[in-house]
Amino acid sequence: MSLVLKLFFSFIQVGLFSVGGGYAAIPLIQAQIVDVYHLMTMSEYTDLITIAEMTPGPISINSATFVGTRLAGVPGAIICTVGCIIPAFIICLTLAHFYYKYRNFAGVQTVLSALRPAVVALIASAGMSILLLGLFKADKTSLLLSDFRIVEFLLFIGAFFILRKFKVSAIKIIFGTGVVGTLIYTFLPVI
Repeated sequence: MSLVLKLFFSFIQVGLFSVGGGYAAIPLIQAQIVDVYHLMTMSEYTDLITIAEMTPGPISINSATFVGTRLAGVPGAIICTVGCIIPAFIICLTLAHFYYKYRNFAGVQTVLSALRPAVVALIASAGMSILLLGLFKADKTSLLLSDFRIVEFLLFIGAFFILRKFKVSAIKIIFGTGVVGTLIYTFLPVI
């Protein structure tokens, strides 16, 4: 089997079985590229994952692109990226087809109505986790008042106020708080 076909089928498997987000794809990519086909060493793979994590975008897509580029150049990048995307694309198309076909049935509406609170709870849980990780120096399992980050709290309150009161773009707020936080930690003696 040629290298391009190996990469394509490897990344179709990664895209199909990496349930749980992009980070779930990392061990699957390692299994295919390092363990099964021996196309890279673990050291090379670790370096590529490091670069993929620093690059904006989904980690699984970035990893596929970087692995493909490293092993087969631009055609490899395209093949790996497409292979990683195709399973999710087909699943989404299939679900969209059935949703539009059966969306008016009472059972479908009941299921969707039951899922809405769960989705809101998942999003709220993720938001709270990120907030707690930002406001405390420790992880959320061992929160101590002594680990409270006052600068981050003030930046959060200020950003929230500006977002709600003045309707400033979230991108501008993220950039602005990054600049302010960098200036504070660079020029002021903060605990």
